[in-house]
Amino acid sequence: MNIAIRYYTQTGNTKKLAEAIAAELGLEAKPVSIPLEEKTDLVFLCNSVYWAGIDKAVKQFVLDNADKIGTIVNVSTAALIESSYGQMRKLASGAGVKLCEKEFHCRGKFSALHAGHPDEADLKAAREFARSVIA
Repeated sequence: MNIAIRYYTQTGNTKKLAEAIAAELGLEAKPVSIPLEEKTDLVFLCNSVYWAGIDKAVKQFVLDNADKIGTIVNVSTAALIESSYGQMRKLASGAGVKLCEKEFHCRGKFSALHAGHPDEADLKAAREFARSVIA
């Protein structure tokens, strides 16, 4: 199975999740500014919610790489909302890309909210999630 990990972060929270998943799967996490080089079965797309939405860089990555993405696995952080899954579903559907029914979400630190997150327990849960997806 061909797997890739891409992330977008402004604060470093989502990069921590991407790197934990990458370490678990023996892969490298790369920013969404680096396009996919080949057809990929699974793309763990690690994203954050800023001002109640997925950043335009993540949206552009999906649109630019839609022909190379088999299935997106949504991984997200946010301080205020529960998940970016609904927004990712709309984005993936519009691009003609399949979205995995499983997702991972944890709180991310924003200002004084959720200080210390993602923490070690969040990173452990992200690693376990990654294993469950590829099992």
